[in-house]
Amino acid sequence: MNHRNDSKLQQIYQVSELTANIKSLLEEKFSIIWITGEISNFSKPVSGHYYFSLKDRHAQINAVMFRGQNRRLNFIPENGMQITALGRISIYEPRGTYQLIIEHLEPKGIGALQIAFEQLKEKLSQEGLFDHSFKKPIPFLPQKICIITSPTGAVVHDIIKIATRRFPNLYIQILPVSVQGDHAEKEIADAIAFMNSTLDSDVAILARGGGSIEDLWAFNTESVARAIFSSNIPVISAVGHETDFTISDFVADLRAPTPSAAAELVLPVKMDLLHKIESKKKQLEIFIKQCREQKRYQALELSNRLINPKKTAEDFRLKIDDLCNQMVKTLSYHVKHKFEQLALQKKCLYSTRFHDQVKRNKEILEQNHFNSLKSIDFYITKNRFNLLETTGKMNALNPIAILERGYSITRKITDKKIIKDSETVSIGENLEIILAKGILNCNVEGKSSHVKKDI
Repeated sequence: MNHRNDSKLQQIYQVSELTANIKSLLEEKFSIIWITGEISNFSKPVSGHYYFSLKDRHAQINAVMFRGQNRRLNFIPENGMQITALGRISIYEPRGTYQLIIEHLEPKGIGALQIAFEQLKEKLSQEGLFDHSFKKPIPFLPQKICIITSPTGAVVHDIIKIATRRFPNLYIQILPVSVQGDHAEKEIADAIAFMNSTLDSDVAILARGGGSIEDLWAFNTESVARAIFSSNIPVISAVGHETDFTISDFVADLRAPTPSAAAELVLPVKMDLLHKIESKKKQLEIFIKQCREQKRYQALELSNRLINPKKTAEDFRLKIDDLCNQMVKTLSYHVKHKFEQLALQKKCLYSTRFHDQVKRNKEILEQNHFNSLKSIDFYITKNRFNLLETTGKMNALNPIAILERGYSITRKITDKKIIKDSETVSIGENLEIILAKGILNCNVEGKSSHVKKDI
């Protein structure tokens, strides 16, 4: 069959031309679609775009969400997350691959805000922003309270009402902010920073009434959480109802279940304090009175037992005189006794019998000295003779002396074994002969088992 003769010739496409046509058809057919699937191979390069695959049990498709769209998300996509996406089909012409261009993304099942809440909570917890070691103590009796809330809501009036009822004439400062909406996050963070710049408040209450997670979202943002953590002034979080929990509650120094409860936690009742002070005052007065009476009784008892100091001084004077007399008599007796002993010893020292004893001891000492010298000379002479005799024996047995008389020692070179029998030597074996002076290395050319008579 000749195709060139067909009435209608087939069109031949360039690759780029075919790809452009397919792209046009796909983008026209699937200009905007909803798609659901599981995220895999998620990546976020330095460009800030999100690249991932959407898959189900039988197929997968590449997807991209550009930075301009993904910055509006309240959560970060993760591998394994089931999502529903709004986008369009497009073809990347240089590679000829088709992909989804995502415009909107939301989790399937659980809400995006709840995922964002859990992700931020985990991140800040890992950084230690929730650790109790960083919690600042709430002052027992603050002089000035700062309330950060909406100036038009019922919350601020409830806090002021309860606070003034519990402690009248209290200094309260109100920093008005938006508690929901696009500007709420920045206004709250700026208000906390402004409060810390003045440093004239003792404690702050961050308050808002109840609402949905969307209404309370400003208190679940990272900037507000970090502003609370960085505050030098203790912050009480009183957001929503008792069952509502926000990131602000976890990072604050104290969480109040409701705004009204915050006013009760931060302030004692003034009348209760006055009653306690009055009660303590009465207890103190009773205690002081009892101590005063006890000390007065002790002083009276001691005064009755006290003796006239003049009589005591006279008794001590008499006792001192008596002790002085006894001391003089004792010293005189001891001195006299010592003089008598000294005279007796002097008399004995110069007596004739003492000189005779000294002379006799001197003669004995000289005789002992002479005998000792004589014994030492005899001992030295005897030992000198023994030494000479022993030296002679040692010289006679000394191998060197034997060698000096012309003898030698023959031994094998290999194991240094001394040869005593010619039968232990082989013809041609090398031997070592030790002389009185020097060593000879010899080779055995012949041997005999008979000893020559002329040796």
